[in-house]
Amino acid sequence: MIYLLSQILDRSAEQFPEHEAFRCDGESLTYDQLLQRANGLAHKLVDLGVQRGDRVGIYLSKSLESAISIYGIWKAGAAYVPLDPSAPVARTAYAINHCGIRHLVTQKSKRMKILDVLAATVGESPGVEAVGAQHAVPLRPLQCPLEYIVGLPENFELGYGVTHCDWADIIPSDFAPSVQVMEQDLAYIMYTSGSTGIPKGIMHTHRSGLNYARMAADTYGLTHNDRLGNHSPLHFDMSTLDYFSGPLVGATTVIISEAYMKMPASLSQLAQDEQLTIWYSVPFALIQLLLRGVLDERDLSSLRWVLFGGEPYPAKYMYGLMERLPQARFSNVYGPAEINQCSYYHVPPLVKGQSIPQEVAPIGQIWANAEEIVMDDADQPVTPGEVGELLVRTPTMMVGYWQRPDLTERAFYQTEMANQTAVFYRTGDLVQQLPDGNYQFVGRKDRQIKTRGYRIELDEVEAALVGHPLVEEAAAYGVPAEVGSHQVEAAVILKAEATVNERDLSEGDLLNYVGERLPAYAVPKRVAIATTFPRTGTGKIDRRTLQQQAETRLANSRT
Repeated sequence: MIYLLSQILDRSAEQFPEHEAFRCDGESLTYDQLLQRANGLAHKLVDLGVQRGDRVGIYLSKSLESAISIYGIWKAGAAYVPLDPSAPVARTAYAINHCGIRHLVTQKSKRMKILDVLAATVGESPGVEAVGAQHAVPLRPLQCPLEYIVGLPENFELGYGVTHCDWADIIPSDFAPSVQVMEQDLAYIMYTSGSTGIPKGIMHTHRSGLNYARMAADTYGLTHNDRLGNHSPLHFDMSTLDYFSGPLVGATTVIISEAYMKMPASLSQLAQDEQLTIWYSVPFALIQLLLRGVLDERDLSSLRWVLFGGEPYPAKYMYGLMERLPQARFSNVYGPAEINQCSYYHVPPLVKGQSIPQEVAPIGQIWANAEEIVMDDADQPVTPGEVGELLVRTPTMMVGYWQRPDLTERAFYQTEMANQTAVFYRTGDLVQQLPDGNYQFVGRKDRQIKTRGYRIELDEVEAALVGHPLVEEAAAYGVPAEVGSHQVEAAVILKAEATVNERDLSEGDLLNYVGERLPAYAVPKRVAIATTFPRTGTGKIDRRTLQQQAETRLANSRT
Protein backbone atom coordinates (compact mmCIF):
# COMPACT_ATOMS: atom_id res chain seq x y z
CA MET A 1 0.00 0.00 0.00
CA ILE A 2 1.28 3.45 -0.95
CA TYR A 3 0.48 6.26 1.45
CA LEU A 4 3.66 8.36 1.10
CA LEU A 5 5.00 10.19 -1.92
CA SER A 6 8.40 8.56 -1.38
CA GLN A 7 6.84 5.11 -1.85
CA ILE A 8 6.00 6.04 -5.45
CA LEU A 9 9.65 5.54 -6.31
CA ASP A 10 9.92 2.22 -4.47
CA ARG A 11 7.04 0.70 -6.43
CA SER A 12 8.13 1.97 -9.84
CA ALA A 13 11.72 0.83 -9.22
CA GLU A 14 10.34 -2.62 -8.46
CA GLN A 15 8.03 -2.71 -11.49
CA PHE A 16 10.19 -0.84 -14.03
CA PRO A 17 13.81 -0.96 -12.74
CA GLU A 18 15.46 -0.40 -16.13
CA HIS A 19 12.90 2.08 -17.45
CA GLU A 20 14.07 5.68 -17.71
CA ALA A 21 12.60 7.74 -14.89
CA PHE A 22 14.08 11.15 -15.73
CA ARG A 23 16.06 12.59 -18.62
CA CYS A 24 17.82 15.95 -18.93
CA ASP A 25 20.24 17.25 -21.57
CA GLY A 26 20.90 13.81 -22.98
CA GLU A 27 21.56 12.13 -19.63
CA SER A 28 19.15 9.87 -17.80
CA LEU A 29 18.40 7.88 -14.66
CA THR A 30 16.53 4.60 -14.61
CA TYR A 31 14.09 4.02 -11.78
CA ASP A 32 16.57 1.69 -10.11
CA GLN A 33 19.37 4.26 -10.38
CA LEU A 34 17.12 7.03 -9.08
CA LEU A 35 16.10 4.90 -6.11
CA GLN A 36 19.70 4.10 -5.19
CA ARG A 37 20.83 7.71 -5.48
CA ALA A 38 17.82 9.00 -3.54
CA ASN A 39 18.50 6.45 -0.80
CA GLY A 40 22.13 7.56 -0.73
CA LEU A 41 21.18 11.21 -0.35
CA ALA A 42 18.71 10.29 2.39
CA HIS A 43 21.44 8.51 4.36
CA LYS A 44 23.75 11.51 3.96
CA LEU A 45 21.06 13.91 5.16
CA VAL A 46 20.22 11.76 8.18
CA ASP A 47 23.93 11.47 9.02
CA LEU A 48 24.12 15.28 8.87
CA GLY A 49 21.33 15.64 11.41
CA VAL A 50 18.18 15.92 9.30
CA GLN A 51 15.20 14.76 11.33
CA ARG A 52 11.59 13.96 10.62
CA GLY A 53 9.69 17.14 9.81
CA ASP A 54 12.75 19.24 8.96
CA ARG A 55 12.64 21.49 5.92
CA VAL A 56 15.44 20.98 3.39
CA GLY A 57 16.00 23.60 0.71
CA ILE A 58 16.56 22.78 -2.96
CA TYR A 59 18.56 25.46 -4.79
CA LEU A 60 19.16 23.90 -8.20
CA SER A 61 18.92 24.64 -11.88
CA LYS A 62 16.72 22.15 -13.71
CA SER A 63 18.70 18.92 -13.69
CA LEU A 64 18.60 15.23 -12.80
CA GLU A 65 19.66 16.24 -9.29
CA SER A 66 16.22 17.83 -8.87
CA ALA A 67 14.53 14.42 -8.88
CA ILE A 68 17.22 12.87 -6.66
CA SER A 69 16.81 15.73 -4.18
CA ILE A 70 13.03 15.48 -3.91
CA TYR A 71 12.92 11.75 -3.29
CA GLY A 72 16.06 11.75 -1.14
CA ILE A 73 14.64 14.44 1.14
CA TRP A 74 11.37 12.52 1.49
CA LYS A 75 13.21 9.32 2.33
CA ALA A 76 15.05 11.20 5.07
CA GLY A 77 11.66 12.05 6.59
CA ALA A 78 11.91 15.74 5.70
CA ALA A 79 9.98 18.16 3.48
CA TYR A 80 11.55 19.87 0.49
CA VAL A 81 11.42 23.63 -0.07
CA PRO A 82 12.16 24.60 -3.69
CA LEU A 83 14.03 27.91 -3.88
CA ASP A 84 14.07 29.92 -7.10
CA PRO A 85 17.73 30.38 -8.17
CA SER A 86 16.74 33.45 -10.20
CA ALA A 87 15.00 35.18 -7.29
CA PRO A 88 16.61 38.14 -5.50
CA VAL A 89 19.03 37.05 -2.80
CA ALA A 90 17.00 38.79 -0.09
CA ARG A 91 13.91 36.81 -1.04
CA THR A 92 15.81 33.51 -0.86
CA ALA A 93 17.31 34.52 2.49
CA TYR A 94 13.84 35.26 3.83
CA ALA A 95 12.58 31.78 2.90
CA ILE A 96 15.62 30.12 4.50
CA ASN A 97 15.22 32.07 7.73
CA HIS A 98 11.44 31.90 7.85
CA CYS A 99 11.33 28.18 7.16
CA GLY A 100 14.25 27.33 9.44
CA ILE A 101 16.16 25.56 6.68
CA ARG A 102 19.30 24.00 8.16
CA HIS A 103 20.28 21.90 5.15
CA LEU A 104 20.43 22.94 1.51
CA VAL A 105 20.91 20.88 -1.65
CA THR A 106 22.55 22.74 -4.52
CA GLN A 107 25.17 22.40 -7.28
CA LYS A 108 28.58 23.90 -7.99
CA SER A 109 27.23 26.31 -10.62
CA LYS A 110 25.41 28.09 -7.77
CA ARG A 111 28.44 28.44 -5.52
CA MET A 112 28.88 32.23 -5.93
CA LYS A 113 25.19 32.96 -5.40
CA ILE A 114 25.28 30.76 -2.31
CA LEU A 115 27.85 33.12 -0.79
CA ASP A 116 25.47 36.04 -1.31
CA VAL A 117 22.59 34.05 0.14
CA LEU A 118 24.63 33.15 3.22
CA ALA A 119 25.54 36.80 3.75
CA ALA A 120 21.89 37.78 3.42
CA THR A 121 20.68 35.22 5.95
CA VAL A 122 22.79 36.88 8.66
CA GLY A 123 21.78 40.39 7.64
CA GLU A 124 24.98 41.39 5.83
CA SER A 125 23.30 42.01 2.48
CA PRO A 126 22.06 45.57 1.77
CA GLY A 127 18.30 45.87 1.82
CA VAL A 128 17.63 42.48 3.36
CA GLU A 129 15.13 44.02 5.76
CA ALA A 130 13.15 45.48 2.87
CA VAL A 131 11.78 42.18 1.58
CA GLY A 132 8.32 43.31 2.58
CA ALA A 133 8.90 47.07 2.43
CA GLN A 134 6.94 48.76 5.21
CA HIS A 135 5.67 45.35 6.30
CA ALA A 136 9.22 44.00 6.62
CA VAL A 137 10.17 41.05 8.76
CA PRO A 138 13.73 41.78 10.00
CA LEU A 139 16.23 39.21 8.79
CA ARG A 140 18.89 39.44 11.47
CA PRO A 141 19.12 36.07 13.23
CA LEU A 142 21.83 35.55 15.82
CA GLN A 143 23.49 33.11 13.44
CA CYS A 144 23.02 31.64 10.01
CA PRO A 145 20.34 28.91 10.20
CA LEU A 146 22.11 26.90 7.49
CA GLU A 147 24.42 24.24 8.86
CA TYR A 148 25.22 22.03 5.88
CA ILE A 149 25.09 22.31 2.09
CA VAL A 150 25.13 19.34 -0.26
CA GLY A 151 26.47 19.80 -3.78
CA LEU A 152 29.50 22.10 -3.53
CA PRO A 153 33.16 21.21 -4.31
CA GLU A 154 35.28 20.31 -1.31
CA ASN A 155 37.82 23.08 -1.94
CA PHE A 156 35.20 25.84 -1.93
CA GLU A 157 35.30 28.07 1.15
CA LEU A 158 31.92 29.09 2.61
CA GLY A 159 32.44 30.54 6.07
CA TYR A 160 29.59 31.38 8.47
CA GLY A 161 30.13 28.05 10.19
CA VAL A 162 28.51 26.20 7.28
CA THR A 163 30.07 22.95 6.09
CA HIS A 164 29.44 21.14 2.82
CA CYS A 165 30.08 18.10 0.66
CA ASP A 166 30.13 17.32 -3.04
CA TRP A 167 27.61 15.16 -4.87
CA ALA A 168 30.47 12.72 -5.48
CA ASP A 169 30.63 12.10 -1.72
CA ILE A 170 27.13 10.58 -1.68
CA ILE A 171 27.17 6.79 -1.92
CA PRO A 172 24.17 5.14 -3.65
CA SER A 173 22.32 2.60 -1.51
CA ASP A 174 19.81 -0.19 -2.00
CA PHE A 175 18.09 0.74 1.24
CA ALA A 176 16.62 3.91 2.68
CA PRO A 177 17.26 4.98 6.28
CA SER A 178 14.72 3.79 8.83
CA VAL A 179 12.53 6.85 9.45
CA GLN A 180 8.92 6.85 10.63
CA VAL A 181 6.75 9.06 8.38
CA MET A 182 2.97 9.46 8.25
CA GLU A 183 0.76 10.63 5.42
CA GLN A 184 -0.16 13.72 7.48
CA ASP A 185 3.51 14.79 7.65
CA LEU A 186 4.75 17.69 5.57
CA ALA A 187 6.05 16.76 2.11
CA TYR A 188 6.87 20.17 0.60
CA ILE A 189 6.47 23.90 1.11
CA MET A 190 6.24 26.28 -1.85
CA TYR A 191 6.69 29.99 -1.38
CA THR A 192 4.54 32.35 -3.37
CA SER A 193 3.85 36.08 -3.40
CA GLY A 194 1.97 37.59 -0.48
CA SER A 195 -0.31 40.61 -0.62
CA THR A 196 1.55 42.27 2.27
CA GLY A 197 4.87 42.01 0.45
CA ILE A 198 6.03 39.03 2.49
CA PRO A 199 6.21 35.66 0.66
CA LYS A 200 4.02 32.93 2.13
CA GLY A 201 4.84 29.23 2.33
CA ILE A 202 2.14 26.82 1.14
CA MET A 203 2.31 23.58 3.16
CA HIS A 204 1.42 20.29 1.49
CA THR A 205 1.47 16.87 3.11
CA HIS A 206 2.18 13.45 1.66
CA ARG A 207 -1.58 12.94 1.67
CA SER A 208 -2.40 16.00 -0.41
CA GLY A 209 0.49 15.46 -2.81
CA LEU A 210 -0.27 11.77 -3.32
CA ASN A 211 -3.97 12.45 -3.84
CA TYR A 212 -3.06 14.95 -6.54
CA ALA A 213 -0.63 12.52 -8.18
CA ARG A 214 -3.32 9.84 -8.36
CA MET A 215 -6.11 12.13 -9.52
CA ALA A 216 -4.00 13.66 -12.30
CA ALA A 217 -2.67 10.29 -13.47
CA ASP A 218 -6.22 8.92 -13.63
CA THR A 219 -7.74 12.00 -15.27
CA TYR A 220 -5.19 12.11 -18.08
CA GLY A 221 -4.69 8.38 -18.41
CA LEU A 222 -0.96 8.39 -17.68
CA THR A 223 0.93 5.11 -18.13
CA HIS A 224 4.53 3.92 -18.04
CA ASN A 225 4.66 4.44 -21.82
CA ASP A 226 4.21 8.19 -21.50
CA ARG A 227 6.99 10.76 -21.81
CA LEU A 228 6.23 13.96 -19.94
CA GLY A 229 7.84 17.27 -20.83
CA ASN A 230 8.76 19.05 -17.59
CA HIS A 231 8.51 22.69 -18.64
CA SER A 232 7.86 24.28 -15.22
CA PRO A 233 10.66 24.99 -12.72
CA LEU A 234 10.64 23.15 -9.42
CA HIS A 235 9.41 26.16 -7.42
CA PHE A 236 6.33 26.38 -9.68
CA ASP A 237 3.40 24.16 -8.56
CA MET A 238 2.76 22.86 -12.09
CA SER A 239 5.99 20.83 -11.79
CA THR A 240 4.26 18.39 -9.44
CA LEU A 241 2.60 16.58 -12.36
CA ASP A 242 6.04 15.70 -13.74
CA TYR A 243 7.72 14.84 -10.44
CA PHE A 244 4.76 13.12 -8.74
CA SER A 245 2.30 11.73 -11.30
CA GLY A 246 4.91 10.63 -13.85
CA PRO A 247 6.86 8.44 -11.41
CA LEU A 248 3.59 7.14 -9.93
CA VAL A 249 2.87 5.27 -13.17
CA GLY A 250 6.48 4.57 -14.16
CA ALA A 251 6.54 7.14 -16.97
CA THR A 252 9.60 9.01 -18.23
CA THR A 253 9.87 12.69 -17.36
CA VAL A 254 12.06 14.80 -19.63
CA ILE A 255 13.34 17.79 -17.66
CA ILE A 256 13.57 20.70 -20.07
CA SER A 257 16.63 22.74 -19.10
CA GLU A 258 16.65 26.54 -19.13
CA ALA A 259 18.60 26.66 -22.41
CA TYR A 260 15.55 25.43 -24.33
CA MET A 261 13.02 27.65 -22.56
CA LYS A 262 14.07 30.83 -24.36
CA MET A 263 14.15 29.38 -27.88
CA PRO A 264 10.81 28.02 -29.17
CA ALA A 265 12.42 26.43 -32.22
CA SER A 266 14.86 24.49 -30.04
CA LEU A 267 12.02 23.58 -27.69
CA SER A 268 9.93 22.09 -30.49
CA GLN A 269 13.01 20.21 -31.73
CA LEU A 270 13.45 18.76 -28.25
CA ALA A 271 9.78 17.75 -28.10
CA GLN A 272 10.23 15.94 -31.42
CA ASP A 273 13.53 14.27 -30.53
CA GLU A 274 12.31 13.12 -27.12
CA GLN A 275 8.96 12.00 -28.56
CA LEU A 276 7.01 13.68 -25.79
CA THR A 277 3.48 12.39 -25.28
CA ILE A 278 2.31 14.75 -22.49
CA TRP A 279 2.85 18.50 -22.40
CA TYR A 280 1.90 20.72 -19.45
CA SER A 281 2.73 24.42 -19.32
CA VAL A 282 1.33 27.92 -19.14
CA PRO A 283 -0.37 29.14 -22.34
CA PHE A 284 2.43 31.63 -23.06
CA ALA A 285 4.87 28.80 -23.81
CA LEU A 286 2.38 27.22 -26.21
CA ILE A 287 1.76 30.54 -27.92
CA GLN A 288 5.49 30.94 -28.49
CA LEU A 289 5.67 27.42 -29.92
CA LEU A 290 2.88 28.24 -32.35
CA LEU A 291 4.33 31.58 -33.46
CA ARG A 292 8.07 30.85 -33.36
CA GLY A 293 8.48 27.09 -32.98
CA VAL A 294 8.71 26.32 -36.73
CA LEU A 295 6.13 23.59 -36.25
CA ASP A 296 5.86 23.05 -40.00
CA GLU A 297 9.34 21.52 -39.83
CA ARG A 298 8.61 19.28 -36.85
CA ASP A 299 6.99 15.89 -36.35
CA LEU A 300 5.11 16.14 -33.06
CA SER A 301 2.75 13.27 -33.76
CA SER A 302 3.83 11.60 -30.50
CA LEU A 303 2.00 14.27 -28.46
CA ARG A 304 -1.30 12.81 -27.31
CA TRP A 305 -2.31 15.37 -24.66
CA VAL A 306 -1.58 19.08 -24.27
CA LEU A 307 -2.41 20.46 -20.84
CA PHE A 308 -2.33 24.16 -20.08
CA GLY A 309 -3.18 26.28 -17.07
CA GLY A 310 -2.20 29.18 -14.88
CA GLU A 311 -3.90 31.89 -16.96
CA PRO A 312 -6.44 32.23 -19.79
CA TYR A 313 -5.38 30.89 -23.21
CA PRO A 314 -6.56 33.22 -26.02
CA ALA A 315 -8.87 31.21 -28.27
CA LYS A 316 -7.25 32.05 -31.60
CA TYR A 317 -3.87 30.77 -30.43
CA MET A 318 -5.31 27.70 -28.74
CA TYR A 319 -7.26 26.66 -31.82
CA GLY A 320 -4.30 27.60 -34.02
CA LEU A 321 -2.16 25.07 -32.17
CA MET A 322 -4.94 22.50 -32.22
CA GLU A 323 -4.96 22.75 -36.01
CA ARG A 324 -1.20 22.06 -36.04
CA LEU A 325 -1.55 19.12 -33.62
CA PRO A 326 -4.79 17.40 -34.69
CA GLN A 327 -3.87 14.11 -32.97
CA ALA A 328 -3.57 15.69 -29.51
CA ARG A 329 -6.27 16.36 -26.92
CA PHE A 330 -6.25 19.78 -25.28
CA SER A 331 -7.34 20.44 -21.70
CA ASN A 332 -7.53 23.53 -19.55
CA VAL A 333 -6.23 22.68 -16.07
CA TYR A 334 -7.31 24.81 -13.11
CA GLY A 335 -6.29 24.98 -9.47
CA PRO A 336 -4.31 27.38 -7.25
CA ALA A 337 -1.09 26.06 -5.73
CA GLU A 338 -2.93 25.75 -2.41
CA ILE A 339 -5.07 22.92 -3.81
CA ASN A 340 -2.84 21.66 -6.65
CA GLN A 341 -5.74 21.12 -9.07
CA CYS A 342 -9.50 20.89 -8.76
CA SER A 343 -11.03 21.14 -12.23
CA TYR A 344 -10.34 20.56 -15.90
CA TYR A 345 -11.98 21.23 -19.23
CA HIS A 346 -11.39 18.94 -22.18
CA VAL A 347 -11.58 21.19 -25.23
CA PRO A 348 -13.81 19.60 -27.91
CA PRO A 349 -11.83 18.63 -31.01
CA LEU A 350 -12.11 20.83 -34.07
CA VAL A 351 -14.68 19.82 -36.63
CA LYS A 352 -13.93 20.58 -40.26
CA GLY A 353 -15.90 23.59 -41.44
CA GLN A 354 -16.93 24.80 -38.00
CA SER A 355 -16.41 28.43 -37.01
CA ILE A 356 -13.69 28.95 -34.42
CA PRO A 357 -15.08 30.07 -31.02
CA GLN A 358 -13.77 33.39 -29.76
CA GLU A 359 -14.21 32.76 -26.04
CA VAL A 360 -11.41 31.41 -23.86
CA ALA A 361 -11.89 27.87 -22.65
CA PRO A 362 -13.77 27.51 -19.36
CA ILE A 363 -12.01 26.00 -16.35
CA GLY A 364 -14.50 23.14 -16.53
CA GLN A 365 -16.16 21.10 -13.85
CA ILE A 366 -14.79 20.15 -10.45
CA TRP A 367 -13.14 16.77 -10.71
CA ALA A 368 -14.01 13.63 -8.78
CA ASN A 369 -13.31 13.50 -5.04
CA ALA A 370 -13.72 17.27 -4.68
CA GLU A 371 -16.67 19.62 -4.25
CA GLU A 372 -17.29 23.32 -4.60
CA ILE A 373 -19.42 26.22 -3.40
CA VAL A 374 -19.76 29.52 -5.23
CA MET A 375 -20.32 32.29 -2.68
CA ASP A 376 -21.15 35.99 -2.68
CA ASP A 377 -19.43 38.63 -0.51
CA ALA A 378 -21.67 37.68 2.42
CA ASP A 379 -20.60 34.01 2.25
CA GLN A 380 -23.96 32.97 0.85
CA PRO A 381 -24.24 30.54 -2.08
CA VAL A 382 -25.13 32.29 -5.33
CA THR A 383 -27.81 31.14 -7.73
CA PRO A 384 -26.36 28.99 -10.56
CA GLY A 385 -25.32 31.34 -13.36
CA GLU A 386 -24.47 34.23 -11.05
CA VAL A 387 -20.88 35.37 -10.47
CA GLY A 388 -19.28 34.47 -7.14
CA GLU A 389 -16.07 33.33 -5.49
CA LEU A 390 -15.11 29.69 -5.97
CA LEU A 391 -14.52 27.72 -2.75
CA VAL A 392 -13.19 24.18 -3.04
CA ARG A 393 -12.98 21.20 -0.69
CA THR A 394 -10.53 18.51 -1.80
CA PRO A 395 -8.01 16.02 -0.36
CA THR A 396 -5.37 17.66 -2.59
CA MET A 397 -5.60 20.82 -0.44
CA MET A 398 -2.81 22.37 1.62
CA VAL A 399 -2.90 22.31 5.42
CA GLY A 400 -2.12 26.01 5.64
CA TYR A 401 0.64 28.60 5.36
CA TRP A 402 3.91 27.99 7.20
CA GLN A 403 4.00 29.94 10.48
CA ARG A 404 1.16 32.19 9.35
CA PRO A 405 -1.96 31.14 11.30
CA ASP A 406 -3.55 34.51 10.46
CA LEU A 407 -3.35 33.84 6.71
CA THR A 408 -4.42 30.23 7.19
CA GLU A 409 -7.55 31.25 9.07
CA ARG A 410 -8.56 33.72 6.35
CA ALA A 411 -7.88 31.19 3.59
CA PHE A 412 -10.46 28.64 4.78
CA TYR A 413 -14.22 28.60 5.14
CA GLN A 414 -15.87 26.12 7.50
CA THR A 415 -19.43 24.85 7.38
CA GLU A 416 -21.43 21.87 8.59
CA MET A 417 -22.03 19.14 6.02
CA ALA A 418 -23.22 15.58 6.62
CA ASN A 419 -22.99 16.05 10.38
CA GLN A 420 -19.35 17.09 10.29
CA THR A 421 -17.27 20.21 9.77
CA ALA A 422 -16.28 20.66 6.15
CA VAL A 423 -13.33 22.93 5.30
CA PHE A 424 -13.20 24.76 1.97
CA TYR A 425 -10.35 26.80 0.49
CA ARG A 426 -11.24 30.32 -0.67
CA THR A 427 -9.61 30.54 -4.11
CA GLY A 428 -10.22 34.28 -4.54
CA ASP A 429 -11.25 33.51 -8.13
CA LEU A 430 -14.59 34.76 -9.41
CA VAL A 431 -16.44 32.24 -11.58
CA GLN A 432 -19.78 31.83 -13.33
CA GLN A 433 -21.45 28.51 -13.97
CA LEU A 434 -22.44 28.07 -17.61
CA PRO A 435 -25.64 26.30 -18.72
CA ASP A 436 -23.67 23.11 -19.49
CA GLY A 437 -22.37 22.98 -15.91
CA ASN A 438 -18.83 24.15 -16.66
CA TYR A 439 -17.34 27.09 -14.79
CA GLN A 440 -16.00 30.15 -16.57
CA PHE A 441 -13.23 32.17 -14.91
CA VAL A 442 -14.37 35.79 -14.63
CA GLY A 443 -11.59 37.47 -12.66
CA ARG A 444 -10.04 37.92 -9.24
CA LYS A 445 -11.68 39.04 -6.04
CA ASP A 446 -8.43 40.69 -4.91
CA ARG A 447 -5.58 42.48 -6.67
CA GLN A 448 -3.73 39.42 -7.84
CA ILE A 449 -2.85 38.97 -11.51
CA LYS A 450 -1.02 36.22 -13.38
CA THR A 451 1.71 36.49 -15.95
CA ARG A 452 3.04 33.35 -17.63
CA GLY A 453 1.35 31.39 -14.85
CA TYR A 454 3.11 33.21 -12.01
CA ARG A 455 0.99 34.83 -9.32
CA ILE A 456 1.76 38.49 -8.76
CA GLU A 457 0.26 40.36 -5.83
CA LEU A 458 0.03 43.98 -6.94
CA ASP A 459 -0.01 44.99 -3.29
CA GLU A 460 3.39 43.34 -2.92
CA VAL A 461 4.78 45.38 -5.83
CA GLU A 462 3.46 48.56 -4.23
CA ALA A 463 4.93 47.56 -0.87
CA ALA A 464 8.36 47.13 -2.45
CA LEU A 465 8.17 50.54 -4.15
CA VAL A 466 6.99 52.33 -1.01
CA GLY A 467 9.94 50.78 0.80
CA HIS A 468 12.21 53.16 -1.11
CA PRO A 469 13.12 56.02 1.25
CA LEU A 470 12.08 58.68 -1.28
CA VAL A 471 8.70 57.21 -2.29
CA GLU A 472 5.55 58.50 -0.62
CA GLU A 473 2.87 56.53 -2.51
CA ALA A 474 2.83 53.83 -5.16
CA ALA A 475 0.21 52.30 -7.41
CA ALA A 476 0.69 49.08 -9.40
CA TYR A 477 -1.63 47.68 -12.04
CA GLY A 478 -1.65 45.02 -14.75
CA VAL A 479 -1.90 45.76 -18.46
CA PRO A 480 -2.00 43.46 -21.51
CA ALA A 481 1.45 42.71 -22.87
CA GLU A 482 2.63 39.96 -25.19
CA VAL A 483 -0.03 37.70 -26.60
CA GLY A 484 -1.71 35.73 -23.85
CA SER A 485 0.07 37.47 -21.01
CA HIS A 486 0.16 40.59 -18.84
CA GLN A 487 2.78 42.91 -17.49
CA VAL A 488 2.97 45.04 -14.37
CA GLU A 489 3.31 48.80 -14.57
CA ALA A 490 3.44 51.25 -11.69
CA ALA A 491 3.49 54.92 -10.77
CA VAL A 492 4.93 56.63 -7.70
CA ILE A 493 4.79 59.99 -5.97
CA LEU A 494 7.96 61.13 -4.24
CA LYS A 495 7.99 62.46 -0.69
CA ALA A 496 7.44 66.19 -0.42
CA GLU A 497 10.54 66.63 1.74
CA ALA A 498 12.81 65.08 -0.90
CA THR A 499 15.64 67.46 -1.83
CA VAL A 500 16.23 68.74 -5.34
CA ASN A 501 19.09 66.30 -5.81
CA GLU A 502 17.02 63.44 -4.47
CA ARG A 503 14.31 64.28 -6.96
CA ASP A 504 16.74 63.27 -9.68
CA LEU A 505 15.69 59.72 -8.80
CA SER A 506 15.09 57.95 -12.10
CA GLU A 507 12.86 55.14 -13.26
CA GLY A 508 15.97 52.98 -13.59
CA ASP A 509 16.86 53.62 -9.95
CA LEU A 510 13.41 52.44 -8.86
CA LEU A 511 13.49 49.38 -11.11
CA ASN A 512 16.89 48.39 -9.73
CA TYR A 513 15.59 48.88 -6.20
CA VAL A 514 12.56 46.61 -6.60
CA GLY A 515 14.59 44.18 -8.69
CA GLU A 516 16.59 43.41 -5.55
CA ARG A 517 13.40 42.63 -3.64
CA LEU A 518 11.00 40.97 -6.07
CA PRO A 519 11.34 38.01 -8.44
CA ALA A 520 12.02 39.06 -12.03
CA TYR A 521 8.49 38.26 -13.22
CA ALA A 522 7.00 40.70 -10.66
CA VAL A 523 9.28 43.67 -11.41
CA PRO A 524 7.28 46.40 -13.22
CA LYS A 525 8.11 46.96 -16.88
CA ARG A 526 7.64 50.66 -16.33
CA VAL A 527 7.52 52.98 -13.31
CA ALA A 528 6.25 56.51 -13.89
CA ILE A 529 7.21 59.27 -11.44
CA ALA A 530 4.08 61.40 -11.03
CA THR A 531 3.19 64.52 -9.09
CA THR A 532 -0.42 63.51 -8.43
CA PHE A 533 -2.67 60.48 -8.71
CA PRO A 534 -6.28 60.34 -9.90
CA ARG A 535 -8.47 59.74 -6.85
CA THR A 536 -11.83 58.17 -6.14
CA GLY A 537 -14.58 60.03 -4.31
CA THR A 538 -13.27 58.66 -1.03
CA GLY A 539 -9.73 59.85 -1.71
CA LYS A 540 -8.27 56.46 -2.63
CA ILE A 541 -5.89 56.07 -5.56
CA ASP A 542 -7.95 55.41 -8.70
CA ARG A 543 -5.90 52.50 -10.00
CA ARG A 544 -8.49 51.67 -12.64
CA THR A 545 -7.95 55.07 -14.30
CA LEU A 546 -4.17 54.61 -14.18
CA GLN A 547 -4.60 51.19 -15.78
CA GLN A 548 -6.84 52.59 -18.53
CA GLN A 549 -4.33 55.34 -19.24
CA ALA A 550 -1.56 52.76 -19.56
CA GLU A 551 -3.66 50.56 -21.86
CA THR A 552 -4.40 53.56 -24.09
CA ARG A 553 -0.71 54.47 -24.25
CA LEU A 554 0.25 50.90 -25.19
CA ALA A 555 -2.48 50.71 -27.84
CA ASN A 556 -1.33 53.99 -29.40
CA SER A 557 2.29 52.83 -29.43
CA ARG A 558 1.32 49.77 -31.47
CA THR A 559 -0.56 51.69 -34.17
